[in-house]
Amino acid sequence: MIMTTSDNSKSLNLKDIKLSDEVSENAGLEVFQTLIIEDVKYKTRLTKKFLRRKPYQPIDPLKVLSFIPGTIKKIYTKKGKKVKAGEKLIDLEAMKMVNTIFADENRTIAEIYIKEGDMVPKNQVLILYK
Repeated sequence: MIMTTSDNSKSLNLKDIKLSDEVSENAGLEVFQTLIIEDVKYKTRLTKKFLRRKPYQPIDPLKVLSFIPGTIKKIYTKKGKKVKAGEKLIDLEAMKMVNTIFADENRTIAEIYIKEGDMVPKNQVLILYK
């Protein structure tokens, strides 16, 4: 859908842009992607940064990840325990602040990959649910 503004310029709705499956390379140096907007094909160059980007991975609801690097201060649960939503799981100290990680849903703990005193990096799996 194209909307005309008061100054006769046009704006596009993102739903109107389609990506074509056509990807072409020119002597291995540049990569192009074809966009189709209002049945008109446009060729656009894909940057090296775009081509090296980390692919999107959806969040796994069965994993509890560390959201910040820090030290595990206290673990309130154990393997096999059924936890309720809102129940404390872990105290993670980062930057001299204690962050408490709570259960987001009623679940059963399948595995605990850390112990008290462990230093963990960002995005490390701490707990796995069943």
